Amino acid sequence: MSAELDAVDSARRSDLHRAARALLRRPVLQAGGPTAEQYVLVRRRAEELRDWFGRNTGWRLHVDGEVARLVKTTTEPDATHPARDRRTKAPFTRRRYVLFCLALAALERADAQITLGRLAEQVVLGASAPELAAAEIVFTMERRDERGDLVAVVRLLLELGILARVAGDEEAFVRADGDVLYDVDRRVLATLIVTPRGPSTVTATDPDTRLAMITEELLPTTDDLRNQQIRRSLTRRLLDDPVVYLAELDEAELAYLTSQRHHVTSRITELTGLVPEVRAEGIAMVDPADDLTDVRMPDTGTEGHATLLLAEHLIAADGPVGVSALRAHLRVQAKAHAAYWRRAAQEPGAENELTDQALQRLEALKLVRRAGDEVHALPALSRYAVGEPEVM
Repeated sequence: MSAELDAVDSARRSDLHRAARALLRRPVLQAGGPTAEQYVLVRRRAEELRDWFGRNTGWRLHVDGEVARLVKTTTEPDATHPARDRRTKAPFTRRRYVLFCLALAALERADAQITLGRLAEQVVLGASAPELAAAEIVFTMERRDERGDLVAVVRLLLELGILARVAGDEEAFVRADGDVLYDVDRRVLATLIVTPRGPSTVTATDPDTRLAMITEELLPTTDDLRNQQIRRSLTRRLLDDPVVYLAELDEAELAYLTSQRHHVTSRITELTGLVPEVRAEGIAMVDPADDLTDVRMPDTGTEGHATLLLAEHLIAADGPVGVSALRAHLRVQAKAHAAYWRRAAQEPGAENELTDQALQRLEALKLVRRAGDEVHALPALSRYAVGEPEVM
C-alpha cells in the first residue's frame, strides 16, 4: 500500500510539474489544437496551480471548458522581450503594437467569423480617433508595408488562438489580390487583458496616466501584506527574469531575500524544476531542460557565434566598450570565421546588424547594460568567460 501511495504521489507531482511549466512557457492553452495535451494537464491540477500562483506570485489562473489562462503581471515593464513576427522574428514596432490593440478592439465587436479585409477596415476606422492622430499614428492600409504590419499582428493572433484560419492566404492580402477568412475565439479574446484594473473604468485621457492607473496595485497596509507583496514580487522576477541582481533590489526586498532566499527558491524548484544558481551578485533560476526561455545562449548559427565572441570581448575589456568598437571587433571576426559564417556576414556593413542582434540578445538575458553608446558588462556575463583548458 505504501509503494502504491508513493507512486500516486509521484505521478501527481509529475503532472503538477509539467502543467506549471506548460503555463510558464505558454500562458494561454486551448482545449483543442496543439496545446490540447498541456491544457488537460493544467485542468487536472487547476486547484493546486491556482493556489500556488495566487499565494506566491499574485497571478490569477483562469480555467474553463475551452481555455486555460495564466494571467501574469510584471513588476517592471521589460522592453527587451518584445512580441515578434512569427515568420521573420523581427520585433514589433510601436506601430505594430498600436495595430495589435486596434485589432483586439475590433475583434471584441466582431461576429464569430471575420475576413482580414473586414478587420483591416475596422482597424482603419479605429485609427481615425483624434488621440492617435495627435500622436501622428495613421493607418490607411493602402500601402504594402501597412498591410504587412497588420499581417504580422494577425500571425500573433493566430498563435495566441484568438483567430483560426478557415480559408485564404495572408500573403495574398499583402499583395492586395486576395483575402482570408478566420474564426474568432471569443473565450480566448476575453482572457487576454491582464491589468489589475479594467481600462474602461479609467476616466483619465492622458496615455501615461491611464497606463499608470490600470497597472497600479493596491498599497499594503500591514506588515504581513507588505511581506506578501515583496515575496510575490521576488518570485515573479525569479520566474520571469534570467537573473535577479541584488543591486536592483530596494532595502526591504534585499532584506527579505537575504533571510528567505532558501524558502523562496525551493518553492520555485519544487513546482517547476528550475535550479537556483546563487552568486554574490544575485540569483538565476537555471532550467536544466532548457525549454523555458525565449532567448538562448549559447546558440547555433552565425548570430549565436557572433554573440559569444562579443561576450568574450566584453568580459576581457577593462570597463565599458563603445558600440562602434564592438562593430569593428565583429568585422574582424567575420573575416576570421569566413569559412563558418554565412556569406552575407562578409558584406560591408553586415557587422552593424550582427552587433545589434548580439546586444539585443545579451540585454534580454541581463548580461549587459547599454548606456547611450556604451555597453557595460554585467556580472552574469562572466559565466561565458573562456578559461584555461584542463587536461584530464
